[in-house]
Amino acid sequence: MENATMKLRGMSCASCASNIEEAIRSVPGVETCNVNFGAEQASVTYNPSQTDVAAIQDAVDAAGYSALPMQDDVLAPEDDAERQARQSENQDLTRKVWVSGIISAVIVIGSLPAMTGLPIPFIPMWLHHPWLQFVLTTPVLFWAGRSFYINAWKALKRHTATMDTLVAIGTGAAYLYSLFPTFSPQWFISQGLKPDVYFEAASVIVALLLLGRLLENRAKGQTSEAIRSLMGLQAKTARVIRNGREVDIPIAEVVLGDVILVRPGEKIPVDGEIIDGSSTIDEAMVTGESVPVKKQPGDEVIGATINKTGSFKFRATRVGKDTFLAQIVKLVQQAQGSKAPIQRLADRVTGWFVPVVIAIAIATFIIWYNIMGNVTMALITTVGVLIIACPCALGLATPTSIMVGTGKGAENGILIKGADSLELAHKLQTVVLDKTGTITQGKPTVTDFITVNGTANGNELKLLRLAASVERNSEHPLAEAVVQYAQSQGVELTDSREFEAHAGSGVQGYVSNQCVQIGTHRWMNELGIDTSSLQPPWDRLEYLGKTVIWIAINGKVEGIMGIADAVKPSSVVAIRTLQKMGLEVVMLTGDNRRTAEVIAQEVGIKRVIAEVRPDQKVAQIENLQAEGKIVAMVGDGINDAPALAQADVGMAIGTGTDVAIAASDITLISGDLQGIVTAIQLSRATIQNIKQNLFFAFVYNVAGIPIAAGILFPIFGWLLNPIIAGAAMAFSSVSVVTNALRLRNFRPKNVG
Repeated sequence: MENATMKLRGMSCASCASNIEEAIRSVPGVETCNVNFGAEQASVTYNPSQTDVAAIQDAVDAAGYSALPMQDDVLAPEDDAERQARQSENQDLTRKVWVSGIISAVIVIGSLPAMTGLPIPFIPMWLHHPWLQFVLTTPVLFWAGRSFYINAWKALKRHTATMDTLVAIGTGAAYLYSLFPTFSPQWFISQGLKPDVYFEAASVIVALLLLGRLLENRAKGQTSEAIRSLMGLQAKTARVIRNGREVDIPIAEVVLGDVILVRPGEKIPVDGEIIDGSSTIDEAMVTGESVPVKKQPGDEVIGATINKTGSFKFRATRVGKDTFLAQIVKLVQQAQGSKAPIQRLADRVTGWFVPVVIAIAIATFIIWYNIMGNVTMALITTVGVLIIACPCALGLATPTSIMVGTGKGAENGILIKGADSLELAHKLQTVVLDKTGTITQGKPTVTDFITVNGTANGNELKLLRLAASVERNSEHPLAEAVVQYAQSQGVELTDSREFEAHAGSGVQGYVSNQCVQIGTHRWMNELGIDTSSLQPPWDRLEYLGKTVIWIAINGKVEGIMGIADAVKPSSVVAIRTLQKMGLEVVMLTGDNRRTAEVIAQEVGIKRVIAEVRPDQKVAQIENLQAEGKIVAMVGDGINDAPALAQADVGMAIGTGTDVAIAASDITLISGDLQGIVTAIQLSRATIQNIKQNLFFAFVYNVAGIPIAAGILFPIFGWLLNPIIAGAAMAFSSVSVVTNALRLRNFRPKNVG
């Protein structure tokens, strides 16, 4: 299966989004499709052997809309034609708002004497002349508001209905009805009816709806501010050393392997590895980590971060769409284009909303005409029902909040892969934390090295050489600690062969024809190796909470190492905050119980599940889920990937392995546990915002449609003016988007 993200054009309401979804899903080979009305994009999963992007585009075109594949390189400059088309559309809409607004104001002022029944000296009666209003209203409807009628006609040909259908019927009905008393006023008088016209209602409604659409477009544009900010972080040029000369070139011309010079205060152009020099680098804009990080030769640097102190040279390892920043932008775009489960209700309502509203409008006309015998009253209530009903608010309620929420997460160093993960995070009851690299720094160091034969005749260094030569083939943090310790002791490592890693147990290999096995006490027992010679020091190191690894040569124990891993400075506060938020925090680790409990006590965790192999971690997550709990798993290593996938929400530490990050739903770029707190608080704030939006949208329609239908007339004698209905409709969408934009003020809180 392949994925494609497409930019959509021509949508005017949530019903349009439903129509496009239906059209794309009808294409053979399409597995899933999510259309985001707020983001104006479609995320499609399809089988390339059965269909392609062109066929999907054709389906969208046939539905009366257009779709353009979004460019693969998300950091590439925006296509000029697309940008100009969008600017031209906004300018055209602004022009129509002004023209329709001015004309409508003239019509309304001229209608005031007739509307109030009182003479107003400074308003001449000829301003209310039906012929003048007819001349003024016609260009407003069929020039400024022509898109409503064109889209309604397209929908009719597709046997569907949208918001444009409601607007076209409502304003068209008011306009067509007004033509009769304009051209044949005597007939109305002969029937005992006043020859009233409602040109002002049709004109003002179109003007208000255009204004609402303009404000809505501008507000929706602000929801993508996070994407634009991220893209704006990228440097524009790079100082590359080619043929021994320093050359400033555009960022797009940097290729893999280029050596780039960066001076203090400059942005790092692309991702790479330092080869000469050192500095401190501010990575806050990418990772959310406020403290500058010390970098030296061999360390990786991230494009778009800022060099603070020294000059250095680095070799480009990722450029263009492969850079870390580009991946962040792509993930945020995918998340913004995804659909949260909470939106399903709104989608179901939107699917039948317009036909039901048309049915209610028809029923309203028939009922009032039969009860009152007054076509004018029946027309006013019918037009009011058609105009006030607005599925746009329902369609915007969820996606706008998701767009702002995921963008806000990226600003705080949290990458949320999908709207479903963002929604589910607010329901979490239990947070399971891996120990090494998650609670702790993940860079353990050797504190004790004890051999059976002591240090005489260099036995210690010989054993260290054998152990480190095998361990350097492993990616485990404990293996890295052994290798670093050996290098610090001046030990020269040699090649090993037949390396094997036994998940959760240890590693083995051959060095100089000697079988070297390094691992846990449990593994040594499973191998049948006698460990009694080093039992006392092992007990002591275990009591101190240190991780102990055993070294056996040719089936005989020769030494042990005590390794300690410092707790991250933020872990204690973050864990305490999670607990005060009502969440159960559990430590899940493959380390021995004593070590795990010492660390747990230090950070305030009460429930510890220790000595768990990677393949057993999934079972432990399942056990917690069987207790009826919604579980988040937080980890950083390859051995955490299955558990991350099993958990309801998987959170990967961004400093961990690519496999763990790929298996997770949320990535904490900085590796700081405070990111868990921020992610959950952001989820709660976003879902609360969505519920507010849905409440506004549903209450607006549930209350507005009956009022427009005249339910208050028998009690208070009051009818809703269609002009007020049009203003309310425009306001509903704008209010929903504006409420979603409040999420931009989100700030994480420490309650610990």
